[in-house]
Amino acid sequence: MTSPVEAERGPLPLAVRRLDPGLPLPAYARPGDAGLDLSAAEPVTLAPGERALVGTGVAVAIPPGYAGLVVPRSGLALEHGVTVLNAPGLVDAGYRGEVKVLLINHGTRPVRFERGERIAQLVLTPVARAEPREVDALPPSERGSGGFGSTGRAPGPR
Repeated sequence: MTSPVEAERGPLPLAVRRLDPGLPLPAYARPGDAGLDLSAAEPVTLAPGERALVGTGVAVAIPPGYAGLVVPRSGLALEHGVTVLNAPGLVDAGYRGEVKVLLINHGTRPVRFERGERIAQLVLTPVARAEPREVDALPPSERGSGGFGSTGRAPGPR
């Protein structure tokens, strides 16, 4: 499956340096998937409530104008309560070190990941650079300064 962007420009080149020759390169599991699977570089066991910074054995050169977002794998969250703690983790275009994943076990049982097991996904996305300019007042909006919970709850059973 080809996205409209790919159809117009072709796939986005992503330079990947394999830091451990025994580990797989990031790859899409299926055509049309948005995230490249990232694998654990070493075995790790997460007790309930425990977090760990897990290397992936790869470094990437994200093209200028893009960022990499490290996001959870939905199956790990559903089946084990394991997610990416700082989701999405941000990989800037200028970063050249090993991509690492901060996992946390919100489940009730220990979870073990073996070397090479898929632990997260990397999604590439275009980014806009802002030019902050100080102003005396912000333009009005319908929402105004209403923050957390200010838009109310969705209708439905309570």
